[in-house]
Amino acid sequence: MVMTVQERTPRRFTSDEYLTLERSAESKSEWIDGEIFAMGGGTPDHSTIKTNIAGELHRQLKGTGCRVYDSDMKVRVVSRRAAMRGLFTYPDVTVVCGEPQFHDTYGDILVNPKVLFEVLSPSTNDYDRGQKRLRYQAIPSLSDYCIVAQSGPRVEHWLRSPDGTWAVTPVSGLGGSLVLASIDCGLPLSDIYDRIQW
Repeated sequence: MVMTVQERTPRRFTSDEYLTLERSAESKSEWIDGEIFAMGGGTPDHSTIKTNIAGELHRQLKGTGCRVYDSDMKVRVVSRRAAMRGLFTYPDVTVVCGEPQFHDTYGDILVNPKVLFEVLSPSTNDYDRGQKRLRYQAIPSLSDYCIVAQSGPRVEHWLRSPDGTWAVTPVSGLGGSLVLASIDCGLPLSDIYDRIQW
């Protein structure tokens, strides 16, 4: 069967169309440059790792000007290239410092995250480490992006320098610790991977 150009071209949605659909949907989806992609469910290990991260950060940030959100909070990344480009997504863990700023009056889409975490899965590995990382790093408020492996105790910590450039520091092994100086937190990998067995 020969596909026509029309059949190969995905339906494109404006960000407003996406948000109208998403806010009434029973499942989550991402909006990437006008296309909508359904998000699959996570594994028990994926859920445990992100819960460990969020719980430890919540404990350390209690009483400070920072707060932690789980993967139910959307984040918006604006593209300056065109109106139909950009990203609405659900990071696994988000930290905001100061007053949260939202996309609109619904208050369900953050635009000023300070730290973002993504826990890798086989289907998202390349995207989270590549295109999504580059998009996240365009967020002016973001200081840290942490990519957390499921297959072993490894974290890639991307940190924004004062001059605006990004550098990565890998942390590995259960004896290692992820240091987030921007929010004065330290996460031992043994805590991130608590109850995970390989």
